[in-house]
Amino acid sequence: MVRVALRVLGFELKGLASIGLWMVRRRHGVPAGATAVTYAKEQTFTLSLMLFAMVVETVVVDVLLVATGVPGWIRYTVLVADVYGLLFGVMMAASCATRPHVITPDELRIRYGVYFDLRIPRDRIVAVRTGRNDNEKSMVSVDDGHLRVTVASRTNVTIELSEPIALVRPLGGRAEATTVTFFADSPEAVTAALRSDVATHA
Repeated sequence: MVRVALRVLGFELKGLASIGLWMVRRRHGVPAGATAVTYAKEQTFTLSLMLFAMVVETVVVDVLLVATGVPGWIRYTVLVADVYGLLFGVMMAASCATRPHVITPDELRIRYGVYFDLRIPRDRIVAVRTGRNDNEKSMVSVDDGHLRVTVASRTNVTIELSEPIALVRPLGGRAEATTVTFFADSPEAVTAALRSDVATHA
């Protein structure tokens, strides 16, 4: 439990840092010459609607609590919880926007905000294909050696590896995968950037 709590605290701190990066239009972990592959556009509209609804709810609930004479400690507790919910939504949006997938000459880095980060050596990639699936259930899941990293329940790129790669789940659990499926705003950019390696290892 302590380890999980520390990981969650780390997510919070990195999320706050992501807001700062977002404000100054900088990205994390994208070296010069690398290809940055975004994945956040699919969820931007949904997150925007959610944040707007949360703002409205926060104002309405606070007005109702004041109008009904609820004790101050209850009102402020609810207000703090609502404000934290808003902050969490902003942190998620900022972390996904500032931490794209990254392709360098040596590796493919697959990420989901501050919550997941996997580096795959390019010489392990033996096949890459596109294909959209809109019915994924979890943000990060591993089943029979198949890792799925989804955005808005969607994936559209699959890569096959020559040997298993170790990974760490968001809450610290460990697993291995030989197939990785994830989402990219432009799956064609991924296949184009990796095509030469795939041809070499085919």
